[in-house]
Amino acid sequence: MCNKNICNKDIREYAKNNGIPLWRIASKLGINDGNFSRKLRVELSEEKKTEIRAIIDSLTAE
Repeated sequence: MCNKNICNKDIREYAKNNGIPLWRIASKLGINDGNFSRKLRVELSEEKKTEIRAIIDSLTAE
């Protein structure tokens, strides 16, 4: 279940706190930013969240 009706709030906040817009994460995943936003509407698996956090970390280091 999503936290207070916002799914993947942890990922959204992690990206925001690191100054990374969602479209840059989508680009690294090789998908359209609209498709990535739709994916975030349903809670992701921990494996996928780990992958996205690693992408955010790599973008932050750039």
